[in-house]
Amino acid sequence: MYGRVLRTELRRSAAPWPGAVVLVGSLAVFFLIDGIWWKGTAGWTAQWTSMAMWTRYLLGFWLPLVVGIGAVYGLRESRSRMTELLVTTPLPAWRRAALPAGATALALAAGFGLLVLAGGVQVALGRTDYAPSGWLPISLVAVLALVAGAVFGMGVARALPHVLTPPALVVTFVLLVGLLRPRTEGLVPSGSAPNRLVLLSPVVAEPREMLLTLSGAVHLGQTLWLLGLLATGVALLSAVTRRARLLAVLPVLSGAVLALLVLPAEPRDSYVVDTAAAAPVCDGPVCVTRANRARLDELAARGTEALSVLRGVLGDRAPHTVREDSRLRALGDVRELSEDVVLVDFDERVFADAKGEALTRALISQGLAPSCRGNNDREGGGGGDVALQSIAVSWALHDPQLRPLIEKGTDAYAQKTWADADAAWQKLMAVSPEEQRSRIIGLRAGAFSCAPGDPLLLLAGEASR
Repeated sequence: MYGRVLRTELRRSAAPWPGAVVLVGSLAVFFLIDGIWWKGTAGWTAQWTSMAMWTRYLLGFWLPLVVGIGAVYGLRESRSRMTELLVTTPLPAWRRAALPAGATALALAAGFGLLVLAGGVQVALGRTDYAPSGWLPISLVAVLALVAGAVFGMGVARALPHVLTPPALVVTFVLLVGLLRPRTEGLVPSGSAPNRLVLLSPVVAEPREMLLTLSGAVHLGQTLWLLGLLATGVALLSAVTRRARLLAVLPVLSGAVLALLVLPAEPRDSYVVDTAAAAPVCDGPVCVTRANRARLDELAARGTEALSVLRGVLGDRAPHTVREDSRLRALGDVRELSEDVVLVDFDERVFADAKGEALTRALISQGLAPSCRGNNDREGGGGGDVALQSIAVSWALHDPQLRPLIEKGTDAYAQKTWADADAAWQKLMAVSPEEQRSRIIGLRAGAFSCAPGDPLLLLAGEASR
């Protein structure tokens, strides 16, 4: 009987709409907009954890709408003027409330679950074979947040049956989500409010680091808070007296107090490094993180070849190992470089899709002219570093002409950069091999010291080393 009634509720009420908004809206954002979520090792289909974080990030858009739709659903009895009639029926109020709340929860769980399934299939078919379980709590808390928000909206609308209740709730939640949204301006995401208050919002920061995840204390604290919010929504839906409505506030207050006692006080204890994903996996002198172990075989073969080339041109100064750069950095921070190590950052443009010979050339470029800062879409690196690295690699491999590591840009800045690089290449090739090597070594020393100036002038022989 209850199954038949539930099916009728899902077909003929507003219950499916919150789930449809979450599913269709999220897929539209991901697939119709070529955003940063498609780029780098923290893309939404690159790793399981980043997939869960990106879907959770979108709660900032959908949570206020879900609360508003739930409130519209909660006004159904008052709009149809059936409140007094339903109160006189022998069916307990909590059982009447369970049907719409259960239908809404089922629709939201199905909608968000299908979204996670769409992302998970692409992760499984992608270039990673690392499958941690730590992404599950991230997604489960997201489902709980959506269900709690919708039921809370339904309960508030049942207690305050007014046409302005749904838009007022939407505006309130939009303001709260905006004020409590964490931002990725430093090493780890943080907000303008105290960290414990920021974490009361289930919305996470835009994922930019593959190895960052949420700590267990965050999962526990947010679960306590959201369960309190859900309990208050259910209590408001079931309340038939003013005293019951007042007592319905107790669960959300209790959940908030317990959550504030559990949630971390500092951002560095909220967003933590996934130590299992960051663990090194090595093949000889070449090491990557466990999260990127699927890339190790080809990187090891190409890394050995690149190290051999570097030994031939640098001698005793050549690096001995190749290692993935797993150190967290804020945007614009200088990297910690070492002359003994070729650092590989799979977010850099030269490594993003490099395979075969292109990967060998990319590794040689990092051994001869590493970039002090990132050269990727996330950090907005320019084409100057790539032009320098292209000169260094072309020289090391005795190319007859300058070969760009990646495709040249077409904007005015890129055209000028590569025109200057071509001129520097011609001047470098015009001097003796000993002088060429001297200039390359000077270029490498300047790269490791992050010295200011124009390295192209050094290669052209127009600046002192």
